[in-house]
Amino acid sequence: MVKVLKTKLKGVLRISPGIFKDFRGEFLETYNEKFYKKNGIGVDFVQDDISISKKGVLRGIHGDAKTWKLISCLYGKLFFVVVNCAKNSKDFGKWQSFNLSDADKQQILIPPKYGNAYLALTEKVIFSYKQSAYYDSKGQFSYKWNDPRFNIKWPIKAPILSKRDKFGRYV
Repeated sequence: MVKVLKTKLKGVLRISPGIFKDFRGEFLETYNEKFYKKNGIGVDFVQDDISISKKGVLRGIHGDAKTWKLISCLYGKLFFVVVNCAKNSKDFGKWQSFNLSDADKQQILIPPKYGNAYLALTEKVIFSYKQSAYYDSKGQFSYKWNDPRFNIKWPIKAPILSKRDKFGRYV
């Protein structure tokens, strides 16, 4: 049975899909528009993306002001973080972490103005996300992975980073 749970961040939801298991393996439905709308998630998704990372890679903190994202870990295990990046919000900088893996198939729904980041904890991680708007690099915001305003407790000291994630901006 699918469960939709609130998190400590306003508008961020954790979704536990129903998994059918038998002697052949597993089956799960990763998205059903009718179910999501029935549960108050009236987001229309227009783009699906997959990111593949090796152990120790940290991606993010990225986001924009208009895009909803529905993320999940298809393979491996990751430490996932969502941060309120709405500068005019009293909750700016509040964050929550989630341990996601292919074992539990959890999904996280992220509203606009929230950044997200993840750290690959296994040799290979496949990360999937649906987006409600087409990717636009000019509309993106980025923060350093260890921005002191957020004080995120990452389970790594020296991650593998892109220039964008190291400096918190496109370089």
